[in-house]
Amino acid sequence: MAFLLQSGLWSSFFSKIEKARFGDALNHTPAPVNPVFIIGHWRSGSTFLHQIMACDPQFTAPTLFQTAQPDHFISSYPYYRPIFLAMVGKYRPMDNVRLGMNEPQEDEYALYRLTGFSPLTRLIFPQEKRYFLHGVGSYLPPDPQCAEEWEHQITHFFKKISFHTGKRIVSKNPFHSLRIETLSRLFPEARFIHIVRNPMRSIPSTINLWDIVQRQNCLNRNKCRPTTGEVCDVLNHLLDQIDIQSEKLPENRFREIRFEDLEQDPLNAMQSMYQDLDIPYTASFEINLKKFLSEVSSFRKNTFTLTNIEKQEINEKMGKMMSRYHYSPYI
Repeated sequence: MAFLLQSGLWSSFFSKIEKARFGDALNHTPAPVNPVFIIGHWRSGSTFLHQIMACDPQFTAPTLFQTAQPDHFISSYPYYRPIFLAMVGKYRPMDNVRLGMNEPQEDEYALYRLTGFSPLTRLIFPQEKRYFLHGVGSYLPPDPQCAEEWEHQITHFFKKISFHTGKRIVSKNPFHSLRIETLSRLFPEARFIHIVRNPMRSIPSTINLWDIVQRQNCLNRNKCRPTTGEVCDVLNHLLDQIDIQSEKLPENRFREIRFEDLEQDPLNAMQSMYQDLDIPYTASFEINLKKFLSEVSSFRKNTFTLTNIEKQEINEKMGKMMSRYHYSPYI
């Protein structure tokens, strides 16, 4: 609580400075119309894709620092930098992916801080001992006034990033999977990339993810480890909503990609996807991408052992998805 209190005081201080210095300029800056949103279920390779697209000089991705301090990141960066370097670990605790204040990060954390709304509230203050996303139909505020504020804040946050960097934004946020209709209205030329992965891999990894994150952040005694069936249900709901909400998008604004195909041949996969989405694929991007792939070539993904019962449950509940994306029921 002491840490949160002092953090809030400093944030209030720098926020006032930011408004005084850049408020007028931001008010006269148009909101971006063409972000790229990477969506899909957790542990489906969205971080890998986000890191790849952040290598493209035409794009900028929200960073760990920007999402942690969304109301003043332009002004406060040089003051926070030594603190972040001292306090933030080099790797994420759930998968050893590289972590740093300038590394790409999900914008959900920024939106939660700016609006006070996110499904993550149910993880921090779980109301009962069950998977916090199970049974949650929408990831948008149910109250119209809160929804209007949420829309204002995401638009303003993206405007600040665009103003600060002068680049097109690439956002990665699994919660946006259920916000396609709203985001396409707010950003009329947005692109959406839906990444999928074999549920035999993504589901046990998701269980591990939320088990670790909730143990680190839960502020009551209702924390619990998600079950295989609960995660399957959430994944099916997410896939259904992506199908429904993306149905009206033009072909050049929505693209699906399998993580396995991206991992096997990143260069051809990205070139094909960029072509389908009318995004320029440049030589400088390819050079940066090859360098990034060389740097992460030694990375090893987590592995999980499923029981026969768990495999059977995933096969039964995710059979439609596995057939659609040509995944084998055997691993």
